[in-house]
Amino acid sequence: MVEITYEDYLRFIEKHREVTIENVKVKLRGEWRISSFTPPNEYFLERETVWSFPDRGCWATHIGDYRGNWSPYIPRNLILKYTLRGDWVLDQMVGGGTTLVECKLLGRNAVGVDVNRDAVMVARDRLNFSYNPSDGDYPEPTIKTYLGDARNLDRIEDESIDLIATHPPYAKIIPYTKSNVEGDLSNLPLHQYLGEMRRVAGESMRVLKEGKHCAILIGDTRRRRHYVPIAFMVMQQFLDAGFILKEDIIKRQWKMKTTRERWRGRSYDFYLIAHEHLFIFRKPGKDDKPQRYKYSSKWW
Repeated sequence: MVEITYEDYLRFIEKHREVTIENVKVKLRGEWRISSFTPPNEYFLERETVWSFPDRGCWATHIGDYRGNWSPYIPRNLILKYTLRGDWVLDQMVGGGTTLVECKLLGRNAVGVDVNRDAVMVARDRLNFSYNPSDGDYPEPTIKTYLGDARNLDRIEDESIDLIATHPPYAKIIPYTKSNVEGDLSNLPLHQYLGEMRRVAGESMRVLKEGKHCAILIGDTRRRRHYVPIAFMVMQQFLDAGFILKEDIIKRQWKMKTTRERWRGRSYDFYLIAHEHLFIFRKPGKDDKPQRYKYSSKWW
């Protein structure tokens, strides 16, 4: 892991005002004019295991300008549910920095890691705003970004993280890097991808505090017109690492780029996949009795 500091970001944008992620040009703005720092007033935190956000969310610096980043409603719900102000949140596949922006708004310390330097610069760019809420209890958080690999978080100490919230790339579905960047899991065939996700799960287990939570958003695909349950295969990797399954939340997908366009006016013998799984795992504590959670743990 190599830290990418605010000063590194400033030097970068002197020469680069845009980067390319998923074959989409993403502007680096440098300065942001923000009209709202919070979700709409009519929004309330989720209470059920089906989440649906037709409006992706565009407060602060959140922009859904490339396909692989997740709605800010997701990390907001997770952060408020599972952490307190001053806690440490990790997103080890940080992408455009959605999780980090929410941490900044909510007063949580954060670590963001990505194999793609350009993605880290986008994350840094979207953190480049001033936030001075009227709440006198707001703690100015520490937010660090790294160029690094989720399988080897060598700059993060054992049991130092209070929440992991991340959206991994899918195997051979969305190309997250323009070329074969070392460590890019999206370039791997499925069997190799699952093996590497097991390593990600192991590192997640190492850095997470006992009794704390790890949230992973992952989706499925089809091959030869048949369903491939990638999400449940990934779930098994985390259970194999020793996690306990706390929640399986179904997240409805909206405005999927390119996918719906291909379906218009065509007839297929299968259904359009319109959901993802948000698995929330818990790291067992010393006093946990495995037998109590045998139906939520590794069963094979």
